Amino acid sequence: MDKIYVNKLSNYIDSEISFSGFVDTIRDKKWVQFVILRDSTGKVQMTIEKSDENNAKLVEIVSNLTKDSVIKVKGKLVKNDAVKLGGMEIIPSSIEVLSKAEELPFDYNNLDGVNIDTRLDYRWLDLRNEKNMLARQVESCMVEGMREYLYSCDFTEIHTPKLIKTASESGSSVFKVDYFGGDAYLAQSPQFYKQMCMAAGMSKVFEVAPAFRAENSNTNRHATEFTSFDIEMSYIDSYEDVMDFEEDLLIAGLTKVKERYGDKIKELFGKEVIVPTKPFPKIRLEDLCKIFKEKYHYDVPEHDIGDMNADMEHMTYEYAMEKYNSEFMFITDFSKTKRPFYHMRKNDVPQGYDLIWRGMEITSGSQREHRYDELLKNAKEKGLGKDVEFYMEFFKYGCPPHGGFGLGVDRLTMLLLGLNSIKETQLLFRGPNRLTP
Repeated sequence: MDKIYVNKLSNYIDSEISFSGFVDTIRDKKWVQFVILRDSTGKVQMTIEKSDENNAKLVEIVSNLTKDSVIKVKGKLVKNDAVKLGGMEIIPSSIEVLSKAEELPFDYNNLDGVNIDTRLDYRWLDLRNEKNMLARQVESCMVEGMREYLYSCDFTEIHTPKLIKTASESGSSVFKVDYFGGDAYLAQSPQFYKQMCMAAGMSKVFEVAPAFRAENSNTNRHATEFTSFDIEMSYIDSYEDVMDFEEDLLIAGLTKVKERYGDKIKELFGKEVIVPTKPFPKIRLEDLCKIFKEKYHYDVPEHDIGDMNADMEHMTYEYAMEKYNSEFMFITDFSKTKRPFYHMRKNDVPQGYDLIWRGMEITSGSQREHRYDELLKNAKEKGLGKDVEFYMEFFKYGCPPHGGFGLGVDRLTMLLLGLNSIKETQLLFRGPNRLTP
């Protein structure tokens, strides 16, 4: 493709070019027409002098143009210091209308007062908003930075199936689908298959893929389908090795975002991209709950004892900022009743953690139980039988100590940009009441 994008136009000053894009703005003055064109990388001005008889056809085309039509322009790109958009403009010799737009159902440049469901009904228009376009680019950049770091550490990217035979990890929150007359389920995570790779001797793997949760949750942080960034690695000594690695991974991703989009994020979202330093502060859950009681006069609800809830996550962030000036904090030593059976235990305490960032949990990670007998005992304690039989087979024939974690890409982006809901973050939101577009 020879498409020239706005962010590369400065390489073509005083050249005859062909440029295609959306019509962003039309200003039809008495003696001149200004048309602002945009693509995914920015905006450029096209200028037509009405007094030039050779421009009569161009003037007529622009007079009948509609906002958000797509056009192809041929002409000369020239410098003009008076033009705010990059100090340059296109002087056209021909204009071809590739697609004429009808009247828009709402102004995507001014979303105040536009219902979120209306926006989602027309998500392809909503995404034309400059902030929403940037959100997509930022998310891509963050994933790119983390991927690059993993490749530099000799990780192998894998692709695990999303159709599975048994309702693994938690049978109450999986989607059942018809599979040639039998039952199949959409995978909640690649957890079991990541561990299968450890048993196979692959040592270090990761996957960026969809995950599915059949939870009827209508909150700002939950979705029935989301993008999960999962890591698993062998030959660790403890879950602290996993925490240490996650620190490096997040630093790599946030560094990439700050370098490429930090200024733009500050301009459009008013948020500073803060690259953390190691080590992130960490605290035992029991000690944290004592702080909640003493400092914030908060009693943990009985059903949340041994675990975290949304209120506790917010207070954790407040405490981490006040005590350590850190946006991040690791929480350890959860109750075994609140953690999956595959978490290794030491003195009956799960060897895992949650990571809180900006008041929300972004990771649950752990050292996994790789010893068959111990795993069998944990599964029996949880009342798990046939659903995990296939998984148990992985550990009968030797498996190195290993651990890992998963990150919700959509949630990361939401927190990074300070958005209010995952509905705004995901390319296409999926929730209990949303299956379209």
